Amino acid sequence: MPEPSTYDRIYAAARRIPRGRVSTYGWIAELAGVPGAARQVGYAMAALPAHTTVPWHRVINAQGRVSIRAGGDPRLEQRFLLEAEGVAFDANGRVSLERFGWRGRRRKEE
Repeated sequence: MPEPSTYDRIYAAARRIPRGRVSTYGWIAELAGVPGAARQVGYAMAALPAHTTVPWHRVINAQGRVSIRAGGDPRLEQRFLLEAEGVAFDANGRVSLERFGWRGRRRKEE
């Protein structure tokens, strides 16, 4: 069986984010085994098809903000989805990573 691709590992890490919690691009990179590759996580999220089951909306930037995406502006959609899960935004449009952040733990390699 071939090794999972980096994108597959990123998507697997994102699927682990619990409902009502958020993770950062950097945290997902660490969980996927590519520390320091936050930008690559962003590329992977942007490459997802429209009707994906990967909870892309739970991945935000390190400042606790929803990031601008190329090809449109689904920031409002992302915020709406997060708020529907109980994630709160402050007056500046930030999520408290202390309250809602999820870092997970890297799973041991088999």
